[in-house]
Amino acid sequence: MPTKTIAVVNQKGGVGKTTTAENVAAQLAAPNRPVLLVDLDPQGNVTSGLGLPKQEVVASTYEVLSGQATLADAVHETRVPGLFVLPANNNLAGAEVELVSETRREFKLAEALAPASYEFIIIDCPPSLGLLTVNGLTAAQSVLIPVQAEYYALEGLGQLLETIQRVRQGVNPSLELLGVAITMYDKRTSLSEQVLTEIRNYFGDKVFKTVIPRNVRLAEAPSFGKTIFEHDRWSKGARAYKQLSKEVARRAEG
Repeated sequence: MPTKTIAVVNQKGGVGKTTTAENVAAQLAAPNRPVLLVDLDPQGNVTSGLGLPKQEVVASTYEVLSGQATLADAVHETRVPGLFVLPANNNLAGAEVELVSETRREFKLAEALAPASYEFIIIDCPPSLGLLTVNGLTAAQSVLIPVQAEYYALEGLGQLLETIQRVRQGVNPSLELLGVAITMYDKRTSLSEQVLTEIRNYFGDKVFKTVIPRNVRLAEAPSFGKTIFEHDRWSKGARAYKQLSKEVARRAEG
C-alpha cells in the first residue's frame, strides 16, 4: 500500500500539536504497520518526548534536509513496536535560513522521504509558517490541524488555511485537509463548548468527532520521555487519542 503522509500543523504554539503527532503516530504503529514520525521542529519536542536525548543525536532532520545524511542513516527505532522517529535538534533552525537560496527548496523533505516504506508518515511541523512548514506541507498528502478549545482558537487559522492553499496551488495540488482535532477541551467550561460549536460551524464535518480533553497525565507524559500509552494507558487522554487515531486511519485510508 502507498504511504499515507500527514502533516500536523498549527502556527500557534501550545495547542497540543506535538502531543497529537506523537500519540497518533504511536497508536497507529504496529509491528506489521510501521510508522515514521518526522520531527520537523527545531525545538525537538517529539524527539525528547520519545525519550531520545537531543544532544546525542548525530544525524537528524537537519542533516537529511541538507543532504549530509540519508533518511536510513538518521531514523531511530523507538520503544513503541513499529514506531520509528526522524529526530531533530537546534541545528534544524539553521535549515530555515540555508534552504532559502536552494533550488527546489520546498521539496527537500519530500525528496528525502521518497524512498521510505512506511504505512504512515506523520510530520510534526514547527509552530510557524516558514520554509520548514512549507516543506512539511509539500511532502504530505493531507493536513491535520490541532485547535485548542480556547478563546483565540480561530485566530490565525485563516493565515494557516491560506498557506495550505498556496502550497496546493504552487507545489502540491493533491494536498487536502484531513481534519481538525479539538485539544485541551474542558467540558466544565461553557467557553470550551462555545469554541467547539464555532469550530464545527466553520469546518463542518472536517472536525473529528473525538475531542481531546485537558488531562494532567497527558501533559506530564513528555517529561518522562513517554507517549501517553506508555505513561498511563487507561487515562482519559490515552482513550481519546486511541479514538482519534482510529478516525485518522479511517479518513486517511478512505
